[in-house]
Amino acid sequence: MKEDNSLEEVKEIFSDYLTKKKHRKTPERFAILEHIYTHRGHFDAEMLYNMMQEDYRVSLATIYNTLDLLLDCSLILKHPFVGQTAQFEKTFGTGFHHHLVCSKCGSVKEFSDMKIRRTLQAKKFASFETTHYSLYLYGICSKCRKEMNSKKNK
Repeated sequence: MKEDNSLEEVKEIFSDYLTKKKHRKTPERFAILEHIYTHRGHFDAEMLYNMMQEDYRVSLATIYNTLDLLLDCSLILKHPFVGQTAQFEKTFGTGFHHHLVCSKCGSVKEFSDMKIRRTLQAKKFASFETTHYSLYLYGICSKCRKEMNSKKNK
Protein backbone atom coordinates (compact mmCIF):
# COMPACT_ATOMS: atom_id res chain seq x y z
CA MET A 1 0.00 0.00 0.00
CA LYS A 2 1.37 3.43 -0.91
CA GLU A 3 2.08 6.01 1.79
CA ASP A 4 -0.46 8.46 0.25
CA ASN A 5 -3.20 5.82 0.35
CA SER A 6 -2.32 4.94 3.95
CA LEU A 7 -2.56 8.56 5.06
CA GLU A 8 -5.91 8.98 3.31
CA GLU A 9 -7.19 5.79 4.92
CA VAL A 10 -6.03 6.96 8.37
CA LYS A 11 -7.75 10.33 7.84
CA GLU A 12 -10.95 8.51 6.90
CA ILE A 13 -10.76 6.31 10.02
CA PHE A 14 -10.21 9.39 12.20
CA SER A 15 -13.01 11.30 10.47
CA ASP A 16 -15.44 8.40 11.01
CA TYR A 17 -14.38 8.19 14.66
CA LEU A 18 -14.92 11.94 15.21
CA THR A 19 -18.37 11.74 13.60
CA LYS A 20 -19.37 8.71 15.67
CA LYS A 21 -18.21 10.35 18.93
CA LYS A 22 -19.72 13.72 17.95
CA HIS A 23 -16.39 15.59 18.04
CA ARG A 24 -15.57 18.49 15.75
CA LYS A 25 -13.43 17.82 12.67
CA THR A 26 -10.95 20.65 13.05
CA PRO A 27 -8.04 21.39 10.72
CA GLU A 28 -5.71 21.27 13.75
CA ARG A 29 -6.67 17.68 14.57
CA PHE A 30 -6.03 16.55 11.01
CA ALA A 31 -2.74 18.49 10.86
CA ILE A 32 -1.60 16.68 14.03
CA LEU A 33 -2.65 13.34 12.56
CA GLU A 34 -0.74 14.07 9.36
CA HIS A 35 2.41 15.07 11.27
CA ILE A 36 2.25 11.84 13.26
CA TYR A 37 1.77 9.68 10.19
CA THR A 38 4.60 11.34 8.25
CA HIS A 39 6.99 11.06 11.22
CA ARG A 40 9.11 7.95 11.64
CA GLY A 41 9.55 6.43 15.06
CA HIS A 42 8.42 7.31 18.55
CA PHE A 43 7.53 10.79 19.73
CA ASP A 44 6.25 12.59 22.78
CA ALA A 45 3.76 15.46 22.96
CA GLU A 46 6.39 18.19 23.25
CA MET A 47 8.43 16.80 20.35
CA LEU A 48 5.27 16.80 18.22
CA TYR A 49 4.45 20.34 19.36
CA ASN A 50 7.95 21.56 18.41
CA MET A 51 7.84 19.78 15.02
CA MET A 52 4.50 21.35 14.20
CA GLN A 53 5.55 24.93 15.00
CA GLU A 54 7.52 25.10 11.74
CA ASP A 55 4.49 24.42 9.53
CA TYR A 56 1.34 24.70 11.60
CA ARG A 57 0.89 26.61 14.83
CA VAL A 58 -1.11 24.59 17.33
CA SER A 59 -1.24 24.73 21.13
CA LEU A 60 0.22 22.06 23.38
CA ALA A 61 -3.25 21.57 24.91
CA THR A 62 -4.63 20.77 21.43
CA ILE A 63 -1.78 18.29 20.94
CA TYR A 64 -2.61 16.49 24.21
CA ASN A 65 -6.35 16.47 23.51
CA THR A 66 -5.83 15.12 19.99
CA LEU A 67 -3.43 12.44 21.26
CA ASP A 68 -6.20 11.29 23.62
CA LEU A 69 -8.63 11.04 20.69
CA LEU A 70 -6.09 9.16 18.54
CA LEU A 71 -5.43 6.75 21.42
CA ASP A 72 -9.15 6.15 21.83
CA CYS A 73 -9.60 5.32 18.14
CA SER A 74 -6.45 3.12 18.14
CA LEU A 75 -4.48 5.12 15.57
CA ILE A 76 -1.59 5.55 18.01
CA LEU A 77 -0.14 3.60 20.94
CA LYS A 78 1.20 5.00 24.20
CA HIS A 79 4.37 3.27 25.39
CA PRO A 80 5.21 2.95 29.09
CA PHE A 81 8.98 3.31 28.69
CA VAL A 82 10.48 3.55 32.17
CA GLY A 83 12.12 6.87 33.06
CA GLN A 84 10.75 8.80 30.07
CA THR A 85 7.85 11.05 29.28
CA ALA A 86 4.99 9.23 27.59
CA GLN A 87 6.11 8.04 24.16
CA PHE A 88 3.67 7.49 21.32
CA GLU A 89 3.82 5.62 18.05
CA LYS A 90 1.50 5.33 15.06
CA THR A 91 -0.24 1.97 14.68
CA PHE A 92 -1.79 1.92 11.23
CA GLY A 93 0.40 0.37 8.55
CA THR A 94 3.24 -0.50 10.90
CA GLY A 95 4.49 -4.04 11.17
CA PHE A 96 4.85 -6.03 14.35
CA HIS A 97 7.97 -5.00 16.18
CA HIS A 98 9.49 -5.07 19.64
CA HIS A 99 11.48 -2.59 21.70
CA LEU A 100 14.91 -2.59 23.32
CA VAL A 101 14.92 0.05 26.06
CA CYS A 102 18.11 1.26 27.74
CA SER A 103 17.54 1.56 31.49
CA LYS A 104 20.37 4.10 31.78
CA CYS A 105 19.84 6.66 28.97
CA GLY A 106 16.29 5.75 27.94
CA SER A 107 17.09 5.17 24.26
CA VAL A 108 14.64 2.93 22.43
CA LYS A 109 15.46 0.74 19.46
CA GLU A 110 12.95 -1.30 17.53
CA PHE A 111 13.56 -4.83 16.30
CA SER A 112 11.54 -7.55 14.60
CA ASP A 113 11.78 -11.26 15.21
CA MET A 114 9.45 -13.58 13.31
CA LYS A 115 10.10 -16.48 15.71
CA ILE A 116 8.96 -14.42 18.72
CA ARG A 117 5.99 -13.11 16.74
CA ARG A 118 4.85 -16.58 15.67
CA THR A 119 5.28 -17.96 19.19
CA LEU A 120 3.21 -15.17 20.76
CA GLN A 121 0.52 -15.32 18.09
CA ALA A 122 0.21 -19.10 18.47
CA LYS A 123 -0.23 -18.86 22.25
CA LYS A 124 -3.83 -19.49 23.30
CA PHE A 125 -5.27 -18.35 26.62
CA ALA A 126 -8.42 -19.73 28.22
CA SER A 127 -11.32 -17.25 28.07
CA PHE A 128 -9.16 -14.59 26.40
CA GLU A 129 -8.76 -13.48 22.79
CA THR A 130 -5.53 -11.62 22.09
CA THR A 131 -5.88 -8.64 19.76
CA HIS A 132 -2.34 -7.21 19.94
CA TYR A 133 0.73 -7.25 22.11
CA SER A 134 3.82 -5.25 23.06
CA LEU A 135 7.21 -6.57 24.00
CA TYR A 136 9.78 -4.46 25.85
CA LEU A 137 13.26 -5.71 26.69
CA TYR A 138 15.15 -3.59 29.22
CA GLY A 139 18.90 -3.49 29.58
CA ILE A 140 21.94 -1.31 28.91
CA CYS A 141 22.70 -0.10 25.37
CA SER A 142 26.18 -0.44 23.88
CA LYS A 143 26.89 3.31 24.22
CA CYS A 144 26.10 3.32 27.95
CA ARG A 145 27.99 0.05 28.45
CA LYS A 146 31.10 1.60 26.83
CA GLU A 147 30.79 4.67 29.09
CA MET A 148 30.44 2.47 32.15
CA ASN A 149 33.45 0.36 31.15
CA SER A 150 35.60 3.43 30.46
CA LYS A 151 34.74 4.87 33.89
CA LYS A 152 35.60 1.53 35.49
CA ASN A 153 38.98 1.41 33.75
CA LYS A 154 40.00 4.90 34.94
